[in-house]
Amino acid sequence: MTNSERPASSVPTPKSNRRKLFVKSYGCQMNVYDAGRMADVLAPEGFDETAVMEEADLVILNTCHIRERASEKIFSELGKIRELKDEKIAQGGAMTIAVAGCVAQAEGHEIFRRQKAVDLVVGPQNYHRLPQLLRATQDQSHVLDTDFAVEDKFDFLTPPTKEKTRARGATAFLTIQEGCDKFCTFCVVPYTRGAEISRPAAKILAEARVLAEAGVREVTLLGQNVNAYHGEGLDGHIWPFERLAQEIARVPGIVRIRYSTSHPRDMSEGLIRAHRDIPALMPYLHLPVQSGSDKILTAMNRNHSRAEYFEIIDRLRAVRPDIALSSDFIVGFPQESDEDFADTLDLIEKVKFSAAYSFKYSPRPGTPAASLPQLPESVKEQRLAAVQALIETQRQSFHAQALGQVVEVLFEKPGRKAGQIGGKSPYLHGVHCDGPVEMIGKLGHVEIIATGGTSLQGRLLTGEEP
Repeated sequence: MTNSERPASSVPTPKSNRRKLFVKSYGCQMNVYDAGRMADVLAPEGFDETAVMEEADLVILNTCHIRERASEKIFSELGKIRELKDEKIAQGGAMTIAVAGCVAQAEGHEIFRRQKAVDLVVGPQNYHRLPQLLRATQDQSHVLDTDFAVEDKFDFLTPPTKEKTRARGATAFLTIQEGCDKFCTFCVVPYTRGAEISRPAAKILAEARVLAEAGVREVTLLGQNVNAYHGEGLDGHIWPFERLAQEIARVPGIVRIRYSTSHPRDMSEGLIRAHRDIPALMPYLHLPVQSGSDKILTAMNRNHSRAEYFEIIDRLRAVRPDIALSSDFIVGFPQESDEDFADTLDLIEKVKFSAAYSFKYSPRPGTPAASLPQLPESVKEQRLAAVQALIETQRQSFHAQALGQVVEVLFEKPGRKAGQIGGKSPYLHGVHCDGPVEMIGKLGHVEIIATGGTSLQGRLLTGEEP
């Protein structure tokens, strides 16, 4: 579809004729963002979101292909939704079922073959076409759109409305980059999300302003390789990530910036300095390393070494000594020896992470590593348990260091107990304390008085705005 073929702005649907939309997202934060934008795209078409699937006229499963057995989980869910659809039809109603996201991209035809109740399959690059695709389902039994669009899908998306954003709270995701050119041998992302695309800074800033005007105080900038951002700047030149972050920090109302997921290859000196120079850039970084072994890093096509990762960490801590670090680890990668795994444990011991995501390697069809001889599951399980035990020890130590400290918390929601409110510290601790609901959406200083299983407990000292 070319720019000249863009659909005209829809006339708002009368309230009495509006329909219900249910979106269930799996996997990464970008899918959460995409789900919100799907709702924004469909709102002018007469769809209002619902949290109850049984009420829905349109159900969208927004899928992720990264985790093991992702496809089977989706097919199991589709079986349940098909029964719901059959019940609605028997009662004289109707339901449209759509599968979106990375499983849709990778297995579009297979989805139709295995589950006839699905009406629409749409890849992650094409959800801006949902209104046209849904209209096409009225004339065709199945509609498939998993081509990588020539145009940038973000050209077709206006910033979400203030009303929509306000309902979503004080924090928001904001996609600035999508796709991957790294081709790690274990990963399907380049095949499901396509090549790297960076949004123009003007469009990102416009969306950030809408978010801020609706009460968002913290934005998390998203991308498959978010720190590889190289979009067109306001001055017509290509901006690196740190230049964009600088401008977002100037948006009135935005007081916190986070970003995910980054790649060691793209941790430039300018970005490292930004952690010192941009107060809104939070002292927390998720920087996946995957393995501590140079042999395995090479086999994964990570294009950085163990020593280079340590050097990045040292440079970050030199400019921001209090920075908290998290990472990703894959254990049991093909050809990983006991010595290779020992190198991973050694790296974890030396860096000291605040948190980490760790997984057993599982082959992804079509990726280079999938064709290599696999290690026994028992070996993978033992190594995963060892990594997770070490990371948990470090996480608990990181939480214990907060005891007695006063941290600034952005309150996001009511707590689990009556009279409680909860939010996040700059270091991404979950923090709960007694306080008025009027503090939600605001910053407050909290003294940490206890640690729990996954969060900290505190005492609210002041609710002064920065």
